Amino acid sequence: MERFYKPQSSSSGPKLIDLNKLPWDPADRIRIMDYHPDQRDVIRRKYLVNGPCQPRGHDFPKKYIGNKERRFNRTWFDKYGNWLEYSVKEDKAFCLCCYLFANHVGNQGGRDAFVEKGFNSWNKTERFALHIGDINSVHNKSLKKCEDLQNQNQSIETALHKQDDIVKRANRVRLNATINACRFCLKNSLSFRGHDASKTSICKGNFLELMDLILRHDQELRQLPKVAGNNQYLSPCIQKDIAYCFEEEVRKSIFKEIGDDVFALLVDESSDVSKKEQMAIVLRYVDPHGIVKERFVGVVHFNGLKAKILEENSSAYYIHCFAHQLQLVIVTVARKHLGVVNFFDNINILMNVVCSSCKRSTILREEEKEKVEKEIGSGILDTGTGLNQELSFIRPGDTRWNSHYKTLTRLVDMFPSIIKVLEYVKDECNNTSSQNQAISMLNFLSSFEFVFYLHLMLKILGYTDSLSQALQRKDQDILEAVKLVETAKGKLQNFRESGFERLLKNIHLFCGKHDIEILKMDANYVNERAKRQRYNITTQHHYKFDCFNTVVDMEIQEFGDRFSEINTELLKNMTAFIPYDSFSKFDEAKLMRLCEFYPYDFDNGEKIALEHQLDLYIDNVRKDERFANLKGIGDLARVMVETRKHISFPLVYRLLKLTLVLPVATATVERCFSAMKIVKTNLRNRIGEDFLNACVICTVEKEAHESVTNEVVIDLFQKMKSHRGQL
Repeated sequence: MERFYKPQSSSSGPKLIDLNKLPWDPADRIRIMDYHPDQRDVIRRKYLVNGPCQPRGHDFPKKYIGNKERRFNRTWFDKYGNWLEYSVKEDKAFCLCCYLFANHVGNQGGRDAFVEKGFNSWNKTERFALHIGDINSVHNKSLKKCEDLQNQNQSIETALHKQDDIVKRANRVRLNATINACRFCLKNSLSFRGHDASKTSICKGNFLELMDLILRHDQELRQLPKVAGNNQYLSPCIQKDIAYCFEEEVRKSIFKEIGDDVFALLVDESSDVSKKEQMAIVLRYVDPHGIVKERFVGVVHFNGLKAKILEENSSAYYIHCFAHQLQLVIVTVARKHLGVVNFFDNINILMNVVCSSCKRSTILREEEKEKVEKEIGSGILDTGTGLNQELSFIRPGDTRWNSHYKTLTRLVDMFPSIIKVLEYVKDECNNTSSQNQAISMLNFLSSFEFVFYLHLMLKILGYTDSLSQALQRKDQDILEAVKLVETAKGKLQNFRESGFERLLKNIHLFCGKHDIEILKMDANYVNERAKRQRYNITTQHHYKFDCFNTVVDMEIQEFGDRFSEINTELLKNMTAFIPYDSFSKFDEAKLMRLCEFYPYDFDNGEKIALEHQLDLYIDNVRKDERFANLKGIGDLARVMVETRKHISFPLVYRLLKLTLVLPVATATVERCFSAMKIVKTNLRNRIGEDFLNACVICTVEKEAHESVTNEVVIDLFQKMKSHRGQL
């Protein structure tokens, strides 16, 4: 019998719904009545907080109605902004209010078209007014219900628990204190709760302890009458709701600044402390003042993002992070050339020997401190604020930018102290394995081969380090990055052609300073690891051709392979915007060709107008002294806005913005991951995804978070859900 009949509970609970994943496009939504009754108002509130789906920047498709081409007019959003929605998926218009509250769909006022089927008779604009109808129409009743739902005073719960103005004011004072405490915790990346939040606990957690501190110093809050425990605005749910309000307002301010303008996505992924893969998204855009900005908008899970974007917009352009490619150049050479591989393998062993215990690290610090004091006493080093700070020996990592260069510079600076630590391990350590490693490292550090590769890689990585630092600037533009890459390649080429003798001179100075044997360059080369094997080459030939030229050639080759995209037609055409030398690189043909890469941003009429604007633009800016000493296209955009030439030449400015938004590196995304690792720690590893997002956004976007007023948070807090306490 059980095969055919399974008893069910008389009441089925609602399924959990992620409010942040509710469909935005009206065509993708299910009927509001298909949701569980207990969830409908929560979902309605979320849709009302988000607002109608109005993709104002969308290129609305045309279709023939009768003998004329018709399409949706974006000005209708301004006229019917509080309810009109547009579905990109189906090219139809819908009504948000009627979707939320019109339970029985009929034909009155065209309500069925705007709710279920969608309206697309673009030639019959009178249907909008017909849909609105008179004061008692279904649409106006639905609109009134939307307003009532957002108005706390109209709720049934409020009517049952009507409170006077004194109580409301007290509730508002309490909520303001809670918002201030939440603001402080979010801004400083602090955890909200502690291990024990009970009343008898000595340490209740940051939030409750901060509330106690506010209570002790806020006389108005202290004089308020006591209320029930569920009306004090102290619960974890209230804390999260306030954090979500801050997150929503910060994100809204970013989207408002972007508007319908062009932007780029900067995306990277990393694992958090709980080994979950997190993908951070940063938007790069040009603000209304002509300044390039990169703003963090959230952490998400997504696969195949590049393919999805290209599917939605075929004119989107993909740029691999320049700084990451630069790191790959370094790592690839470090893995390919046998001498460099052996050099960095020994550096890792050296790190293990010198820094493997607290005692050895302490000896290293003390030796370094003693060395610095002696050099200050002899006048070799200067003294002053910020000078001669304590150094540490940094382990190189394949994924950490600049780490190889920092390791080698510290090795040169701390060389005598490192030798002292190795001698201590050799003489004093009881572990035979450690002693053998120390002896091996002493032999390695006293070899000419080590000194040669140390100075060779230090010189090469010095060129790439300055490039890496420049690429990590937030306001770096793609053309300046291309120029920096070309400069670095040129320096490497010059170093290959004329740098060996200078390198050899520095090597001899280092060897003389630290009593390392200097090899005779005209003698036959002898491999220290295979002394019986004879070579018919001189030592100079080996180090110059087999080592120096080979390693530098590999670096130059990797630069060409990794940065092949800088030779693409798109980037070559963008160089025509460069303002150096009175716009000497200006080329109208290149900019017109650049325009063709963005077919959705310039129609045929605008392309013709752009050609005329370019003629006037170049003549105008060359005669204007304010454009004489610009450093790059970022300055060009800013000065165009300051001089209001972005209004005189709007199409030129649009093309310039498309150039500026192309990202260079994901340094901003990396900084967001750093913030995430401050928020989500080993002690705080069970934080939920939504709350993590809110905390990280407020941590990263501190300026926007600080600009959100308490009144705005209170207003959104009331609209999110109904609360017992009235405000």
